[in-house]
Amino acid sequence: MYNYILVTSILGWCIAQFIKTVINLIKYRKFSVERLFGAGGWPSAHSAMVCSAATAVFRVEGGQSTIFAVTCIFTLITMYDAMGVRRAAGQHAKEINRINRVVENIEQNEIPALFSGNSPEDAVNSVERQFVVLKELLGHTPFEVASGALLGIALAFIMPMNIV
Repeated sequence: MYNYILVTSILGWCIAQFIKTVINLIKYRKFSVERLFGAGGWPSAHSAMVCSAATAVFRVEGGQSTIFAVTCIFTLITMYDAMGVRRAAGQHAKEINRINRVVENIEQNEIPALFSGNSPEDAVNSVERQFVVLKELLGHTPFEVASGALLGIALAFIMPMNIV
């Protein structure tokens, strides 16, 4: 059984992830499994998936249907979140990682100045720990979201609604 809406949506996500992986491979000359499944980057796989779903629902159910309205609402929320909260979280992770690198590179004779009131040993011990490197590529720029949206919309019009 062929479910046009589901297949189109999943294919939109897969194509966007594949494009990101190929771009990463060309840019860094190294294959990254994380790019195949990870968030962030160009084009937005989330936008491709939800826009292909909304467009497919439009084609099947029509623009006046309740399910199309609900799908559009979830599509807009997903795209807004990708550009807003997830992008901000990625920017925060980038700054935290930068701060952690600075702290790790501070020479021992400079550490007591940063922790006034503590003994030098306490200051050194408080810094000598493993920092977790946070994932920086979480969200999307408006261009990445718009590109994913166009990919999803185009895919929904290219995909056959019925397979005979």
